[in-house]
Amino acid sequence: MNNLPLTIRKAELIDLPKIVDIYNSTIESRMVTADTTLVDVDSKVEWFHQHNEKRPLKVVELDGTICAWISYQNFYGRPAYQKTAEVSIYLDQDARGKGLGGSLLEKAIKECPSLEIENLLAFIFSHNVPSIKLFNKFGFEQWGYFPGVAELDSVKRDLVILGKKI
Repeated sequence: MNNLPLTIRKAELIDLPKIVDIYNSTIESRMVTADTTLVDVDSKVEWFHQHNEKRPLKVVELDGTICAWISYQNFYGRPAYQKTAEVSIYLDQDARGKGLGGSLLEKAIKECPSLEIENLLAFIFSHNVPSIKLFNKFGFEQWGYFPGVAELDSVKRDLVILGKKI
């Protein structure tokens, strides 16, 4: 997928249904998100509007169709943490396993200086080995570990916080 003509652009409100569809496609696997039921577009409107020039929400298009999205969010919501952000990358089912996640993570890292991000974080379930390996490949290290903080289908799950100094 690295050689395909991808377009990455700022998300528009009209993109929110597709963003939500991609997000919802990850819920059933119990690997990516702590949501256990599908979310609706209305519940994500405020989240959408929280993004700005320094913490953007971007969509990725292949041949004019949204196939992924990238989100940056403030860490912990206090001014002293303004140089630290969480990155989230979600791929459409048909785009997974083709190298797109790595391409997008690489672009996200390169974009950090222009977003005034010095520390980039990823919150990943410990059983999501593919995502942990991907982030490790790009120099992320384990900065935090929270045992049993999530419960998915009556199974306690650990959360790993991976971080990278930019």
